[in-house]
Amino acid sequence: MFFQPSCELYGKILMILLAFFGIVGGKDIQTRKERGKGATMRILLIEDDRRLAKRILRVLVEERHLVEVVHDGKSALLQAAGDFDCLIVDILLPGMNGIAICRWLREHTITTPILLLTALGEVQDKVRGLDTGADDYLTKPFAFDELLARLRALERRKTSTLQVTTHLHLGSLSLNLLTREIQVDGVPVALTVREFALLEYLLRHPHQALTRTQILAAVWPSDTEVNTTIVDTYIHYLRTKIERYPGAPCLRTVRSIGYMLTLQAGEDELPSAERGASTR
Repeated sequence: MFFQPSCELYGKILMILLAFFGIVGGKDIQTRKERGKGATMRILLIEDDRRLAKRILRVLVEERHLVEVVHDGKSALLQAAGDFDCLIVDILLPGMNGIAICRWLREHTITTPILLLTALGEVQDKVRGLDTGADDYLTKPFAFDELLARLRALERRKTSTLQVTTHLHLGSLSLNLLTREIQVDGVPVALTVREFALLEYLLRHPHQALTRTQILAAVWPSDTEVNTTIVDTYIHYLRTKIERYPGAPCLRTVRSIGYMLTLQAGEDELPSAERGASTR
């Protein structure tokens, strides 16, 4: 007669195994949930070690954060200009390293807080990362509680420096958020409600390659039954009304991605950044 363990014993064995492999942390996970209750940041995790990325993802999701994960530098560059509250960036990445990503983002006035992760623990490595534009630095191996504490500190810092914006500018284009007025080269331009919302979103993310999906999610209500082709239609409307004025920004089509509001019509932002990074 074979021994048949009870359901209770099965449960205890399962909990021991889960705890052993780090899937369940008992009081530690419960404490983290209590501490991060109600907290939601939109985080881009850029880490080529897939096992570590999976563990970090699990901890961040437990904290109720929304997380996207990429595993190489070039893919990260396309994603990092999106609407994130924080970027967690490993330095030693294939394709384009974390320092180059950080430098490119800061050169293009993208101010999203950046937390660098790396096994490089020398002082000069930390100084180089921070001088490039990173906001904080965490050396591997690290405790997840310290990672979460540093994210909370970055969030507080961002909130404390947040200023109320009433005007958005790019080139000769000016958008007044209080009066809902738009001027290009000093000339008033009439826009519909949806055109205004689209232009506002683009002005809040200048020189960034935005996907049609990103634009659709930001500008159109979630319950609206439309697809991404409507983004193309409204981009055409804006081009017709804005680009004819001197000094106006242009709405560039970024091949295989979407659109970018920028000042230089012929400048291919992303590929040039990648070419420059590859020579560093």
